[in-house]
Amino acid sequence: MVKKITAIAVQKRPGRYNIFLDGQYELAVAESVLIKYRLMKGMELTPAQIAELKVADQGAKAYQRTLDFLSHQLRTEQEVRQRLAKDEVPADTIDAIIVRLQAEQLLDDQVYADSYVRTVMRTELKGPQIITQKLRQKGVAITKITQALQQFTTEQQVTNVTKLATKLQRRYRKDPQRRQQQKVHQGLLTNGYDGTISNLVLEQLTWQVDSQQQTDLLTQTAQKIWQKNQKYSDSYERTLKTKQALVRKGFDFDDINAWFAENDLD
Repeated sequence: MVKKITAIAVQKRPGRYNIFLDGQYELAVAESVLIKYRLMKGMELTPAQIAELKVADQGAKAYQRTLDFLSHQLRTEQEVRQRLAKDEVPADTIDAIIVRLQAEQLLDDQVYADSYVRTVMRTELKGPQIITQKLRQKGVAITKITQALQQFTTEQQVTNVTKLATKLQRRYRKDPQRRQQQKVHQGLLTNGYDGTISNLVLEQLTWQVDSQQQTDLLTQTAQKIWQKNQKYSDSYERTLKTKQALVRKGFDFDDINAWFAENDLD
C-alpha cells in the first residue's frame, strides 16, 4: 500500500529528520538520506521504498559512528571493518562505507603506515621487523609497509640501535662480559633490528668492565656451583662440571682456569 509523506520534522539531534506518512510517524532518516532520495512533502512511497530508506538510514548511522571512530586517531581498513562488524553492520554496507571513506581520503592504509613508522622511529627504539609485525597485525599490506619503512634509513637505525645497545649495556653491566655482549646482541635482535646493523653497532661499542667486580662475580658464582656439584665424588669431574657451568654463564675460559689455579677447593 502506497503512503504519502505528510510532514518532515527536524529532530533535536542535528542532521536527523522524522518522516510522517499519512499523518503518522513512520521513520527517522539522516540528512544524507533525505537528500539522496529527495524526500519531500507530498511524495508517495511504496513499502519497498520505505524498507530501502530504513536500510539506507542504518548505513548512514553506521557511517557517522565510523567518523566518530576515526576522529580520535588514524585507523587501518581492517580496524574499521572489525569495528563495523562488531556493531553487526551488514557486509555490503561495510564495503560501501570503506569505499566512501577511501574516496574522501579519510581512510588510507599507506598514510597510516607512514605515520606509524615516523612515530615509532622517533619515539621508540623498535626496529623494522617489529614495526612490520605490528602493521601486519593491523592488516596493512606488506607493499605499503615496505614503502613506509623507506623513511627509516640505515643512518637512523644505527642511531636508534646505538641508544638501545647503550641502554642494554647498563642493564646487564653486572653480568660477565661475554654474557653482557650476548644479551645486548640478543636484545637488539628481539627489538626488531637485523644482524648486520646490530653487529655494526656492537663493534663500535666500548665495553667498560670493572675487573674487580668481574673477579668477585666469578668467585661468588664458582663457589656456588662448586657446592652444588658436591654430588660428584671425583675431584676432576667436579672441577670439569663447574668449569663448564661457568663457561655457560659467560665467564672467560682463561679467567676460569686462572681462578681455579689460585683457589684451593675441597
